[in-house]
Amino acid sequence: MTSNAYRLSVLAAGVVGVLGAGLFTASAQQQPPQGWFKACTKQEDVDICNVQNIVTAGNGQLVTGISLIELKGKVNRKVFQVTVPTGRLVPPGIGLQIDTGKAQKLDYVICFPDRCVAEVPLTDQLVGSFRKGKSLTLTSVNFQNQPNPIKVALQGFGEAYDGPPMQQSDIEDRQKKLQDFVAKNNQDFAKKLKDEQDKAKTSN
Repeated sequence: MTSNAYRLSVLAAGVVGVLGAGLFTASAQQQPPQGWFKACTKQEDVDICNVQNIVTAGNGQLVTGISLIELKGKVNRKVFQVTVPTGRLVPPGIGLQIDTGKAQKLDYVICFPDRCVAEVPLTDQLVGSFRKGKSLTLTSVNFQNQPNPIKVALQGFGEAYDGPPMQQSDIEDRQKKLQDFVAKNNQDFAKKLKDEQDKAKTSN
């Protein structure tokens, strides 16, 4: 891989943070829904389109991010990336299993302060197996040497992959809703913590 292609691959990984982390809407139950979507951007004469599915915890923190990234322009490249939180054992990589098929190993390529990214080339065969499959299981190994499998439904993948990307206005709107959702969760947690502290004081 040339240094320029690698740099753009890392830059594409950053798209998870830039375009991905904010792409949720808070539902009536105040839980961001999961699902496949496409987001596109342009960086240095390279068009980047990213078909994603991001699994989050109740506080909005990333659990697992899946990205099928296509670079077009000065660099033409297709990569499949999986993003997980830090605190993972690096040698095992991430296991990718579609339905009950054989697991494929994805090696880590970079760790940011808040997440680690594993990557393999994005092939037509992989896209085809996503289209046919019902679910995929991604298994990373945490620092306690415990496998951490995350199952993701493949329903809606084909529509997102073949369909148009989300509009920038929709991205910004969803990002604001996620920020509001996380802020509310943080307020609720802070209030609960204060109530517990007050209760502890009165009981002493």
